[in-house]
This record gives sequence, structure tokens and C-alpha cells, in this order.
Amino acid sequence: MRMRPTLSWTPAEDLPPGSTDPGPVVDALSAGGVLVLSGAGISTESGIPDYRGAGGSLSRHTPMTYQDFTADARARRRYWARSHLGWRTFGRARPNRGHRAVAAFGRHGLLSGVITQNVDGLHQAAGSEGVVELHGSLDRVVCLSCGAFSPRRELARRLEEANAGFEPVAAGINPDGDADLTDEQVGDFHVVPCTVCGGILKPDVVFFGEAVPPRRVEHCRELVREATSLLVLGSSLTVMSGLRFVRQAAQAGKPVLIVNLDPTRGDPHAVTRVALPLGTALTAVAARLGIPGATQA
Repeated sequence: MRMRPTLSWTPAEDLPPGSTDPGPVVDALSAGGVLVLSGAGISTESGIPDYRGAGGSLSRHTPMTYQDFTADARARRRYWARSHLGWRTFGRARPNRGHRAVAAFGRHGLLSGVITQNVDGLHQAAGSEGVVELHGSLDRVVCLSCGAFSPRRELARRLEEANAGFEPVAAGINPDGDADLTDEQVGDFHVVPCTVCGGILKPDVVFFGEAVPPRRVEHCRELVREATSLLVLGSSLTVMSGLRFVRQAAQAGKPVLIVNLDPTRGDPHAVTRVALPLGTALTAVAARLGIPGATQA
């Protein structure tokens, strides 16, 4: 049966309102052993839009599903045309003060690990080590036939050569690196095959409707078991891939703290939700922890 992505959820009416006091986050980090789980909201200050919330890309864009990508050559052409254009902008994104604060917390020994739902690599670019990319990374490409991996920059070069003059103007860029293009703009964009076996190439990311690799999930579950608390940054937790770790932490009696402007699907399991922009909140937290310059470039 073909699955469709979970794009939205309805918040319970009795959820407590968000707080503007980052104090509980400061206290949790002071105790150490905090596991960070980040979502698209932490990258918005880097120019990469969120999926949900005000102006979220899902209001105009339905992400590609694994089923459509693998079954339909036209869907693959549309995806790669949009992704190729989006990569030019996406690949130039730089870490913001939220990413830099998380990296500083790690350097000061306050974190037990970082799991990100993002595919942009910005945590690593900011200096965070050992980041678990739950949904993979856009800077790698995998062949669905032979399993060979290759760098995204290599594919970008090949697509440039195969589509000379492809310069449409996109209406926007989405968190998955996909640009908003019409079918007319996509035109007869040429998709290139795997150089090893001629098979179908796919970005090394988990599409909607695709399962996160079981070993990766178990690794994340082990990180939750080892953590003192779980700090969620910029995720609505709409999809189960992230929400399951919130539920696991709460069931184990570990405090769950969320920093997100809007209500999240994980709020019923959290001891607090700080309703502040990520950059603002983490700058304040770093200052209270006495980490000078943590969010500076």
C-alpha cells in the first residue's frame, strides 16, 4: 500500500501555553548529559525555510515521496530539476547562531549527543561532532541499483553539463533542498544515471514514505537511553521518526524540553516548551551559562 506523508496534526486544546523563560533549558544543560534533537526550525536563520509554522513550505509544497520517486521517471525528472536548482542555494547556506550555540554546548561537555532531522549538514559545519543525521544528508548521492555512493558536488557537475542553459527562477527553496518550479520550467530536464552501473540515483536522504534505517533508529534509541534529558530544538515533531524518541525519553522518566515557537506534537510529553526563536533562546541560554561568544561567527 502506498503511504502518504504525515503533513499536519491538530494540537490538543488543553495543551499548556509556551513559556518565554529559557531557565529550565539552562538548568538541564548545567546538569550535563543533554541529548539534542533538532529540526528544520534551527536552520531558518540560515535561509532554509521550515516545513511548518508561519510561512512553512508545506503551505505551497508537497515533498517527494519514496514511492513516487522510485515508480515514476517523470517524478524523478521533476525532483532532480528542482533539487539541482535548489542545491545552488542550499549548498551555500552557513551555520547560524543556533547551530553555533549547540556546537559550543558540546565543546563545553554539556551534551551527550546530537540527533538532527535536517539534511543540511549545518551542525557539522558549526563544529558539532558525532552528529547523527536521522534523515541522511543532501551532500551524498546513492545508486538504488548497486548501492554506490558519490558526492553531491560530482552529480551537480554532471547535471550542469547535461543541462546547459538551465536557469529557471524558483518561487522558493524548501527544507529538503527542493526548489519550487512549474512543470513548464522543468521542461525536458535530463537526469543522469549512476556512473558505475547505469542505475537510478537518489539523494542519500530519507524521503517521506520511506523508513529510517533500523540500525540508525536503534543507535538513536541508545543515545536516548544514555542521556540525562532530551532537548528538542526547532521541530514540530509531526512525524514519528522524531516523536518516538520524545516518547521514549518521557516513558523513561527523562525530562523533555522543547524550544519551538509553535505548539508541537511532543508538548504533552515535555516539562516545558520555550516559545522563542531558536537564535534568541539559545543566545540567552549561552549567556546564562557563561559561554562568551558562543553564537558569534
